[in-house]
Amino acid sequence: MSDQVKYITLSTDKFETEVIKSDIPVVVDFWAAWCGPCRVMNPIIENLATELEGVAKVAKVNIDDHGTLATNYGIEAIPTILIFQNGEVIHRISGIISQAALQDKIEVLTNRVSAV
Repeated sequence: MSDQVKYITLSTDKFETEVIKSDIPVVVDFWAAWCGPCRVMNPIIENLATELEGVAKVAKVNIDDHGTLATNYGIEAIPTILIFQNGEVIHRISGIISQAALQDKIEVLTNRVSAV
C-alpha cells in the first residue's frame, strides 16, 4: 500500500464541493470501522483511487462520523457505494463488489477502456 492515500475522506462540510459540484464522476464508499465487509472493500477502494486518479474521484464517508449524509442518501446497509455524475447518483451498489466490476461501471462514465 502506498504511504499517500489517494481517496478523499469526506465530511458533511466537504460533500457538496467534492461530490455534488464535481466535474468528474465520484465514487463514494459509505462505511464504518466496525463493519467486516467494509474492511474487505477498503483495499479495493484504495486501489481504485490510484487507478482512477485524475479521471474520477474516489471518496469515503464514515457513517458513524457523518450519519446525516448516510440518512440523506438512504444508506440502509454498509458497505454501500454510490457513483455520482453531475451531482446525481447514477449507480448504487450494496455489499462487496470486485474491483473489476466496480471499474467497469466507472469506465462507462469516463469512456476509459480497461487494459486488463
